[in-house]
Amino acid sequence: MTKPACTLEGMLDLLVSQDIIEQDKASMITTLVSSQDRKSLHPLEIIANRQWVNKSRPEQILTLEVLTNWLGEQSGLERYHFDPLKMDVTSCTSIVSYAYASRFGILPVEVTDSEVVIAVTDPYDQEWMDELDRIVNKPIRMVLANPQELKSYLVEFYSVSKAMVGAGNKNLGELPGNIQNLEQLIELGKTGKVDAEDQHIVSIVDWLMQYAFNQRASDIHIEPRREQGNVRFRIDGVMHQVYEIPANITAAVISRIKIMGRLDVAEKRKPQDGRIKTLSPDGAEIELRLSSMPTAFGEKLVLRIFDPEVLVKNFAALGLEKKESEIWNEMISRPYGIILVTGPTGSGKTTTLYTSLKHLATPEVNVCTIEDPIELVEPSFNQMQVQHNIDLDFATGVKTLLRQDPDIIMVGEIRDRETAEMAVQAALTGHLVLSTLHTNDAPSAIARLAEVGVPPYLISATLIGVVAQRLVRTLCPHCKHESEFDMLDWKALISPWTTSPPEKIAAAEGCLECRQTGFIGRVGIYEMMPLGDSLKRAIAEDFDLVKFRKLAIQQGMKPLNLAGAQKVARGMTTIEEVLKVAPPRYDV
Repeated sequence: MTKPACTLEGMLDLLVSQDIIEQDKASMITTLVSSQDRKSLHPLEIIANRQWVNKSRPEQILTLEVLTNWLGEQSGLERYHFDPLKMDVTSCTSIVSYAYASRFGILPVEVTDSEVVIAVTDPYDQEWMDELDRIVNKPIRMVLANPQELKSYLVEFYSVSKAMVGAGNKNLGELPGNIQNLEQLIELGKTGKVDAEDQHIVSIVDWLMQYAFNQRASDIHIEPRREQGNVRFRIDGVMHQVYEIPANITAAVISRIKIMGRLDVAEKRKPQDGRIKTLSPDGAEIELRLSSMPTAFGEKLVLRIFDPEVLVKNFAALGLEKKESEIWNEMISRPYGIILVTGPTGSGKTTTLYTSLKHLATPEVNVCTIEDPIELVEPSFNQMQVQHNIDLDFATGVKTLLRQDPDIIMVGEIRDRETAEMAVQAALTGHLVLSTLHTNDAPSAIARLAEVGVPPYLISATLIGVVAQRLVRTLCPHCKHESEFDMLDWKALISPWTTSPPEKIAAAEGCLECRQTGFIGRVGIYEMMPLGDSLKRAIAEDFDLVKFRKLAIQQGMKPLNLAGAQKVARGMTTIEEVLKVAPPRYDV
């Protein structure tokens, strides 16, 4: 059988012969399509733009993705889906030049010791194959890609590669080859000059940030190593390797970002903090918090990306169930007292506090915060940042805020006795105080306050309640399905309590939307502990955490693993995800 040509007419004839589109539509499109479209668009793109319905399957629209899958079946080529996080851009773009790749509509996507994988959009045009076979000197395997995606990644990957090569050819300063201790690291700042304003470096940094926004990353890590720098993204709480950059370019990239964040570029020996405000690809303002740290091979930089959507979320979007929302609303509606949110770093405490403050910040109240650092700038709050270099710490900040006629005060974290005492003083004088603590669960917050020196009678007099929280990854809605589960796993999750297991739970195999992980986004699980009279009476000099925890559960506190089990039963996450973040089981 003669292979069809991957031309507009060839594709239309094949689609008509298979009863997918009508002949009159095929005839119409060949006469109406412009020569410019024929030159710039792939035949499947021209057909997909019409959004026709599949004649044989009326429920199916002939999108570009559907047509690409169809062409894969016709040609017998494996369908390839781009996952930039899994591609080694440097090795792929070194196989052929951009001009050669764009001329034939091909893109190397994987290079191993045994083969080179080339993504193509025309499975029948193999004019390039013999020439490339001689160059790579190893087997070539073709896979079929979406034409639109291939064009987009072709430009992106070669632009980044060109910027890397261009930057590498500049005099960016030689790095010492044998950095093994801090003394040599201190000398690093005195060797060579880094041209952070070079256009190639600017392009690399711009691409890096846009790429992070597109991939839904919460953090960008730029990590210097002996031979090269690593770039990693944290997505849904999991780290992903993104790119390897030559050591001298890594130093220039870090300098460029430090300039953008108004940090001292010459100072490489001590940690620094800064912030950048920029735009996402869709035009939304995004805040990035910078943190630099000296390491054995140079400065490590972490950029925390703050989602602007955080401040418009409601409590349900955070993950609070109906009953939990009612408890939380009742707590934050009190006129005075202290509310604590506890959990480890990265458990979503700040997001919960910001969302609550945004809910409370009406024109009738004065909301003031003292933070280290200010994570999101919000016009409806009066925000102050801790500055240790001028002795402005949390305790001093709270003291200052009390003179500012506040109604609601948010203290970034209670770390020491002085801050705790000032928070208690603020609550006793008629202010609502919200703050965070680092504890495993809600009852442990009482023990922590006692440890820093707050007397039990003041804890019971001022504390409204404590909320412990964690973040769990949520299952991808595009590939989620019902699944059987091991009863032992369920018992491990809910033990030592008895909760009726669901008939089915959800699982996800992974798809294009979730990058084959099975998860998209995260949601909170909460342990709500409002302090009623019986719990307040249990806070005494001889405070017993185990007994207090048992009493809190008797009073209706739902522990974190039970809150997680509720999310599992509703098909939002998996047993494994909850077990990963919930604290050890209680002994009750």
